[in-house]
Amino acid sequence: MKIGDLANLSGLSVHTIRYYEKVGLLPPAHRDTGGQRQYSSEIAGWLRFLRHLKSTGMGISDMVRYAQLRAKGTETAQERRQMLEIQRDKVVQQIALLQSTLPILDKKIDIYRDMERAHIMEADHDNRSKPKKRV
Repeated sequence: MKIGDLANLSGLSVHTIRYYEKVGLLPPAHRDTGGQRQYSSEIAGWLRFLRHLKSTGMGISDMVRYAQLRAKGTETAQERRQMLEIQRDKVVQQIALLQSTLPILDKKIDIYRDMERAHIMEADHDNRSKPKKRV
């Protein structure tokens, strides 16, 4: 498939796919007779997985290391698993941090809602207490 089709299928931009190929996250694409990149359908699944790694906050250098290990085959399974476990632990810590932040945000939101309600009530009171002009 062409790079544009791969971009649509993977949810990544053409620019990102080219960059991933340049840094070693993707094997070099086969080229057709016109020199255009051609990719197998398996690459789309790999790109989706890379999107997930990126969304966990894994850096490009670690993603490249993971891709290099993957290219070596099954003898690197343990090291790849360990990398994923380390990343998973980071995600769990990030989730815990975000969850601990929610009550603080909720409290602040409630304060602003109360302020807005008080302002609306003051405005209503002001409008009712002012005499209306007669025409």
